[in-house]
Amino acid sequence: QVQLVESGGGLVQAGGSLRLSCVASGSIFRFNAMGWYRQAPGKQREMVAIISPGGTTTYADSAKGRFTISRDNAKNTVYLQMNSLKPEDTAGYYCNGREYWGKGTLVTVSS
Repeated sequence: QVQLVESGGGLVQAGGSLRLSCVASGSIFRFNAMGWYRQAPGKQREMVAIISPGGTTTYADSAKGRFTISRDNAKNTVYLQMNSLKPEDTAGYYCNGREYWGKGTLVTVSS
């Protein structure tokens, strides 16, 4: 059974940093792209960053230059390093691999 478990969210002031982690169990991780998505209250879920099995990355325009996605295949873990956080980054952040989703971790950025 595939499980994705996120951690690392919290409350941070604008300009601060957080690192999110997502540990994947099951056979999903090694051969699949993994992604981070976010959903703010009243808004649709949107892609933040995606990383291929080989490490190729794709970022939303809002994340470019501030966020970095990475993966550790030995640990079945994908990370999202978020720097220079803004209040508009406040959202639930969700890990995704194929059709599987984690339950999310909340990021709140205060102004």
